[in-house]
Amino acid sequence: MTELSDRRSFRPWPQTLRSRLFLIFLAGLVIANGLSFGVLFFERYVMVEAMLLTNLDKDVTTAIALLDRLPASERPGWVGQLDRRTYRYVLGPGLAGIPDVTGLGAEMADTIRKAVGDHFAITVQSIPEAAGQRLQAHLTLSDGAPLTIDIYPTTMPLARWLPYVLLTQLALLVLCCWFAVRLAIRPLVNLAEAANALDPDRTAARLSENGPREVAYAAIAFNAMRDRIAQYLQERMQILAAISHDLQTPITRMKLRAELAEDSPEKNKLLKDLTEIERLVHEGVAYARSAHGNDEKPSRLDIDSFIESLVYDYQDTGKAVELSGKVGVTVVTRPHALRRILTNLIDNALKFGGAAEVLIERTDSNSIAIEVLDRGPGIPAEHLEAVLQPFFRVENSRNRETGGTGLGLAIVQELSRAIGATLTLSNRDEGGLLVRISMP
Repeated sequence: MTELSDRRSFRPWPQTLRSRLFLIFLAGLVIANGLSFGVLFFERYVMVEAMLLTNLDKDVTTAIALLDRLPASERPGWVGQLDRRTYRYVLGPGLAGIPDVTGLGAEMADTIRKAVGDHFAITVQSIPEAAGQRLQAHLTLSDGAPLTIDIYPTTMPLARWLPYVLLTQLALLVLCCWFAVRLAIRPLVNLAEAANALDPDRTAARLSENGPREVAYAAIAFNAMRDRIAQYLQERMQILAAISHDLQTPITRMKLRAELAEDSPEKNKLLKDLTEIERLVHEGVAYARSAHGNDEKPSRLDIDSFIESLVYDYQDTGKAVELSGKVGVTVVTRPHALRRILTNLIDNALKFGGAAEVLIERTDSNSIAIEVLDRGPGIPAEHLEAVLQPFFRVENSRNRETGGTGLGLAIVQELSRAIGATLTLSNRDEGGLLVRISMP
């Protein structure tokens, strides 16, 4: 089982589309370039070999005929002028070798035999050497003088600049592949980033609709989708606002009629139900406004003074709210949204814990944290994320008897997103709930 998991964890194939396309394009271009180079090299080898054998045929015929007609005393002066890159002429018997001749040497031996023809008896032998191949053709001139043709069978060597050209081509292939993949993947990355940052509440730059036709079409479709989502959310808020406005009048009339009725248990129950309906309508509209349509403009404020003022307001009304910590900085945020967030959290702490403690601290040079702590029953660990959803209530602690509608924390979550803050909930070790707001 361990071996199977190790095999699954080993992934030689890249996980990003950019890397995969880069490797595919690069491998294809390198293979195609290698095949082209192989074909050209083979053609050059065949051409050079044919030229070598043709020149050998003519040179050997001419050289032997010349040396055979020259007096013995003049031959040493001419033999050096007849040398070539792959063979030379030696006046003498040469070296003893073996008759085994293969490869290009065999073709050169056959060429020499055909060039000499029946005029001279010739013997071609292979000379054993540590590196390369060496042949010697032995023959006797008309006056009985021995002549040896010393042969080094090699084709035209590669030019010294050729490896540098190949490395330059490879570098150009890598650069072109990287640029092509980047050009192809960048619109997809922009689309993914725009989709990830999609928030109809915020005024964000529209996705650029320039570029190739397919990219422009995808950007136009995405911008149209974002506009439709914003329009649907706006219509939802308008519908909730209209329902709330239309329900206010009949609810008020029903409460007035109930209050004019004679005192009875049914009257109290009816008034309680109407109050709960009215509160639920207000909370629903508040959640809709927090999730969309918040037009409050950010402004700079002293965060210490802002929170102190809020806590003193609670203390003036006799509420058990304490403040600790200072950061000594100003922040740019939406004051009314931040006040609503802290008010909801402090109200929850007072409602379920009887007291609230507000702590403000600086987490690093670019962010601060505001914590609201209580000594209440807390929230079960499995419900810490679910309580941020609208209309979710933990029955044991936050039920209708305590007046909860399940929208308080959902409103805090939406408002936190609107001001660019992060909301986290956790249970305290000594009991109670800790709500942390991290904001720039």
